Amino acid sequence: MENIRQYLDSTYLKLPEQAGLTPDENREVVKQLVNEAIEENFKLVMVRPDMVNMACQMITAADSNVDVGTVIDFPLGQSGVEAKLEEARQAIQNGADDLDFVANYTAYINGEAALVEEEVVKCTALGLAHGRVVKWIIEIAALTDEQVAGICQLIKGAVSATADLEDYNNIFVKSSTGFYKIDEGKPNGATIEGVKIMLQNAAPLPVKAAGGVRNYEEAVAMIKLGVKRIGTSSAKAIVSGTSAEGGY
Repeated sequence: MENIRQYLDSTYLKLPEQAGLTPDENREVVKQLVNEAIEENFKLVMVRPDMVNMACQMITAADSNVDVGTVIDFPLGQSGVEAKLEEARQAIQNGADDLDFVANYTAYINGEAALVEEEVVKCTALGLAHGRVVKWIIEIAALTDEQVAGICQLIKGAVSATADLEDYNNIFVKSSTGFYKIDEGKPNGATIEGVKIMLQNAAPLPVKAAGGVRNYEEAVAMIKLGVKRIGTSSAKAIVSGTSAEGGY
């Protein structure tokens, strides 16, 4: 697939303690990720908020077109609307092109749909007002199939009530954080079945498959389903035709 690089959000979101590294070592991992994305011309690098400024500076210095994305209210999504907005404003100020918000899926599970709708409306409006791409992470491993369908419909409904049609391509529904704890052997990220439900219920909003896409074949399968972005820590392995170990 000729342009597969332009589907790939090359991702590294581990904190130093999660990676078993010092802060300086972890920063070096992010630098390697950014340099690799520049060399390979991936669509985007997805990094923690405190790494956005550095990534932007590296990409500008290299005169590269790679975008920089970051996560907001990660990984639980429970901080509330105002906290999400404040974190997003800071990410915009630091130069992030894409804002991947974790939806308050716990609130949705608990029947608080209005709360989720409010954050989708307000945070999406903020992102669009600054020309950013907005993505909503729904954490499909935490949800039943019915809940996946329902929260996708909720996000689509909130967007369609407040955003212009020409903005839809910049508002994604995204499968996973990659950090959700699951029972041994079960997937915590994008699955074919889960992504199909997302595509059916989020359309016309685009879908990002994140978590668990580790090789070229899996990436192509997701693209053929209809996803427009793939979040992966295995971007290099995907374009080189090898398989990678690991979660995201």
